[in-house]
Amino acid sequence: MKIGYRTLKTAVGAALAIAIAQLIGLHNFASAGIIVILCVQVTKKRSLETARARFAACVVAIGFAALFFTVFGYHPWTIGLLLLLFIPVTVRLKINEGIATSSVIILHLYAAKEITWGLVANEILLVAVGIGVALLMNMYMPSVEKQLKAYQVVVEDLFRIILKEIVRYLRTNELDWDGKELPLAAEALDKAKKLAMRHADNQLWRNEDEYVRYFRMRERQLEIIEHMLPLVTSLTYTVEQRMMIADFIDELSDAIHPGNTADRFLRRLAEMREQFKAMPLPKTREQFEERAALFHLVRELERYLIIKSEFHPGSEPRRRLEKSVI
Repeated sequence: MKIGYRTLKTAVGAALAIAIAQLIGLHNFASAGIIVILCVQVTKKRSLETARARFAACVVAIGFAALFFTVFGYHPWTIGLLLLLFIPVTVRLKINEGIATSSVIILHLYAAKEITWGLVANEILLVAVGIGVALLMNMYMPSVEKQLKAYQVVVEDLFRIILKEIVRYLRTNELDWDGKELPLAAEALDKAKKLAMRHADNQLWRNEDEYVRYFRMRERQLEIIEHMLPLVTSLTYTVEQRMMIADFIDELSDAIHPGNTADRFLRRLAEMREQFKAMPLPKTREQFEERAALFHLVRELERYLIIKSEFHPGSEPRRRLEKSVI
């Protein structure tokens, strides 16, 4: 049985919150542990958002409890009426994540059969201790950069294989590839993007979303590759332009490594297009259709490269992502 970081933090945080609440003499001190359990989240930003919602909801709940218990008395149906109105208010204020925590506070006030300033202070301190300890526990999040870099390598290797298969077909007309790398790349990108978003949400003091942007960029490039494949397989005749494009894609696939930029391949692509224009016009219908499909393939390659050229990492993330420049 494996115990995760979140489980460990929840257990330690609950015990610590109860100990602090008991030490400073709060009534219902065990509730501080419940608040910790509710507030420990998977990311730092999520924890802060949840903490704000729960604290605000508790303050609103105390106001509702004071009003309803004073007007209608301490009866079970009073709690039902209170919740009937309190829950829609929290939803409207976008603090509905605090409903569970607030319900605990409301029940404390109901059990006390009175509302005094001392009791209100006790409940606010309970919430503060619980939320404070939960935030403290969530200040540590294990780094996932090693996993993100591993996904980066996997995705680039799959891209390289796919491009090599395109090159092989352009040169030989052989089509025995099963295409398994396409769903594998899509699956890897989906997992990597989710992990990258979690990583970004753990950066409180800087906007570090370069991994998110990187994997989204690769996702868009994969869509372009999927558009290219039907074009490639529709080609049946061997013409000079086809071999030139094959050589270009072959070099492109080898260039997924440090020290290259999409801009230089865009310039190469523009030069190749000018070379195509200078070549003799097709003489048969088949040659014309082949040339048209090849020009369409060139446009898709251009889109592929433009997507990468628009990806500009910041200074620090660039050092981490420098292995994936095209």
